[in-house]
Amino acid sequence: MYDAILFDLDGTLIDSESIALASGLAAFAAHGHDVDTAFMHGLVGKDEPTAAQIIRAALPGIDLDAVNLHWRKGFNDGVDSGLALKPGTLDLLPALSSPLAIVTSTGRIGAHRKLGIAGIADAFTHVVTLDDVRAPKPDPEPYLLAASLFGVSPSRCLVFEDSETGAEAAHRAGCVVVQVPDVVPSQGRWAHHLAPDLLTGARMAGLL
Repeated sequence: MYDAILFDLDGTLIDSESIALASGLAAFAAHGHDVDTAFMHGLVGKDEPTAAQIIRAALPGIDLDAVNLHWRKGFNDGVDSGLALKPGTLDLLPALSSPLAIVTSTGRIGAHRKLGIAGIADAFTHVVTLDDVRAPKPDPEPYLLAASLFGVSPSRCLVFEDSETGAEAAHRAGCVVVQVPDVVPSQGRWAHHLAPDLLTGARMAGLL
C-alpha cells in the first residue's frame, strides 16, 4: 500500500521524551528558573536551535549554556541507563514489508546513539537527522528528503509522528500521517489518523 514508511524517533518509537522532561525540569530548577511542565511541553518536537530561541524569549538573561550542559548530562545519564520502546514498536517493525526510515530532529550522533541503545537500528534503511537538512520540522524538508532517498513520491509514504511539529512537517510534505501523541495531547490537526498507540495507528492506516 505504501512505498516507504517513515518514523519519528523520540516519543514515537522510543520513550525518551519523559527523560528529556524530567532532566530539563531539574536543569532549569538548578539554575534558578522555575519553569513548569506546560513550558517544557512547548519544546517537544523542536530542534535545539528553535528550542533555544523559545527559551531565551521566555527567560531573558538565562545562562542557557549552563542549563543545557546540566540538562544534557541528566538526559545522557537517563539514556545510558536504558531506553524503553514505545508500546507496539517491537511488534510493528518486523511486520512491515515496506522499507523504513527514521526522520528526526535530533543530530546525527545522538540519533544513531539512541537507535543503538534501543536496539532497533538495523530495522531502518535511512536515518534523516537535523544535520542532513537546512530547515528542520515543521518544515517539510526532512520528510521530502527521506522520500527522495527511496526515490518515491511523498504521497506514497506513511509517517508515524507524536508531536504537532513533526505531524505538520509530514503533512506539508504530502505524506499520509499517523499521529500517536506522547507527553503532549493533540487534536490531530495535521494527522490523517489520530491513534492512542502505534499498533492501532497501523491498523487505521491499513498496514495490519
